[in-house]
Amino acid sequence: MDRAAPTYIYIVLAGVTIMPSKATVDAFIAQVISGDHVGAIRDWYHDDAWMQENQAPPRQGGREALMKQEAAMMARSQSVTTELLGGPLIEGDQVAVRWRFSFVFKDGGKMQQEEVAWQTWRGDKIATETFFYDPTRRGG
Repeated sequence: MDRAAPTYIYIVLAGVTIMPSKATVDAFIAQVISGDHVGAIRDWYHDDAWMQENQAPPRQGGREALMKQEAAMMARSQSVTTELLGGPLIEGDQVAVRWRFSFVFKDGGKMQQEEVAWQTWRGDKIATETFFYDPTRRGG
C-alpha cells in the first residue's frame, strides 16, 4: 500500500502562523547551544511564557521572570556546556527537544542533566515549556 507523504498546512490567523517553522526552531536551538541561555529566553519566549520542571508547579511571571531565574543559574556557574541529543521533533505547535546540560559551578560542584523539553509554540515564540528528566540521575 503506497502512502502519500504527509502534507503540512501552516495555519494563518490575523497574519500570524500558529506553528513554528523548522528554521525558526533550529535558530532557537543554535542560540541555546551557543550558551546564550538568557538571550534565548529573551528572543524566543512570549511575554507571558511559563516553564515547568517535571510535575512541579509552573514557574509563572512571564519572560522577564524566566530570564531572571536563568541569569541566577548562570551566575552560579563557572561553565555550562549544552548539547543537542535529539530532535527537534515538530508537530503542529508542539516541539520536543532532547538536551544534555553539563554544569561546573563556581563552588567546584558539577552536574550533568539530560532532559526532554516539551514546548508549545504560538507562532515564532515559545508559550509553554515542560522539562522531563529523572532527578535521581543528575550526575557530575
